[in-house]
Amino acid sequence: MDASHIERAVVLSTAYSLANPHKPAIPNERQAVQMDNDWTSAQVAKYSDRLIGFCSVNPLKAYAIAEIDRCSKDPHLATGLKLHFGNSDVDVDNPKHLAQLKKVFRAASNNRMTIVVHAHANVTFQRPYGVAQARVFLNQLLPEAKGIAVVLAHMAGAGGFDESTQRALAVYAEAIAHQDSRVRNLYFDACISAKDEEAPILAQRIREIGVSRIFYGSDAPVKGSFPAESLDRWHRLPLTVEEFHAIETNAAPFLHRAIPR
Repeated sequence: MDASHIERAVVLSTAYSLANPHKPAIPNERQAVQMDNDWTSAQVAKYSDRLIGFCSVNPLKAYAIAEIDRCSKDPHLATGLKLHFGNSDVDVDNPKHLAQLKKVFRAASNNRMTIVVHAHANVTFQRPYGVAQARVFLNQLLPEAKGIAVVLAHMAGAGGFDESTQRALAVYAEAIAHQDSRVRNLYFDACISAKDEEAPILAQRIREIGVSRIFYGSDAPVKGSFPAESLDRWHRLPLTVEEFHAIETNAAPFLHRAIPR
């Protein structure tokens, strides 16, 4: 963060990964998820003047609502909730999944927790993702997030800017252009990479959405995705100096929340 001149940041728990349905079951999974969220809280507490923590769960788990409510009482996790549809193998076209997701979005709303969501469906198993799934998110899930910000990770994708992501993002860009009330509090994080031929399309979508709705972010803290490395890759996009500056200095609404000391 210091090397990249980043003053404040959000730390997203990865506790949801312990409940991945395609990995071997973990004994006492619910307790393990709680411990992982608590670990994130403890790390954030060490640097609470610069970091804000987000709780996370697999939203399809029976204990998801209870864990969200528990996190909402922790001052270092109460600001937000991280969901990962891909890792949790969420299918928004499945009525049971959708009903549970609505409960999770309502729980976040009731607890005034921002939602950051990796909305792209599971890539490994090539689950359907594109216009239809984005419209379900727009029509069915965003209305449940009353009064809170929702941030679509990776510009509504999974890290790259493939055709499925382009199609999904176009749905949200169109809704924003038409001043759809459901996207009033919708934002995007710019943790994304694009091939040379994709970069102009991404830049166009960023302009259609508006730079005020986009926050800079990096991905998991592994080689190739450390903040300085992610920033270098981000600067290869065909945006203007002014556009880069606007996005990189945006203050997300949840960063204005009082930080416990």
